[in-house]
Amino acid sequence: MNIILIFFIAVSLSMDAFSLSLAYGTISLTKKEIKILSIIVGIYHFFMPIIGMLIGNFILKLLPVDEDIITLLIFIFIGLDMIIESFKKEEKVKKMKIYEMILFGFAVSIDSFSVGIGIYNINNNVLLCSSIFSIVSLIFTYIGLILGNKLSKLIGKLATILGGVGLIVLGFIFL
Repeated sequence: MNIILIFFIAVSLSMDAFSLSLAYGTISLTKKEIKILSIIVGIYHFFMPIIGMLIGNFILKLLPVDEDIITLLIFIFIGLDMIIESFKKEEKVKKMKIYEMILFGFAVSIDSFSVGIGIYNINNNVLLCSSIFSIVSLIFTYIGLILGNKLSKLIGKLATILGGVGLIVLGFIFL
């Protein structure tokens, strides 16, 4: 059961990468650029939860706060942020340079950092969680880039909204 929950969290975390990849998929990225960008996002989604967990454990030792409440608040915050971002006006997308790919990966994996803060409360095997987050986000980014030319902008926004709602629901499950 716990692995299924981790998978659902990974899918929720990957929705923003997927929806932004749909937009970037509308420009003519080469197959090599698509692979590089997907790998960058996967790498970030592996390391960000680990870093978040380490910082989160340090903070939790300093502040005696219920971990379940922190997990709920983090999931609600990330979920609401994803939903709000889905309604913002999209900017025109241009061809990406390598440093833009690195920034793209960082931007879509910030939520993995936040989830990492409370991940130990969900599953104490952080490497397993990070690996699942990494693989799922890599796949979602790759699929988003490939399907970008074929899917409408509405689907991208809907994916972000569903990811945000999913995180909020998971947050309440842990309360």
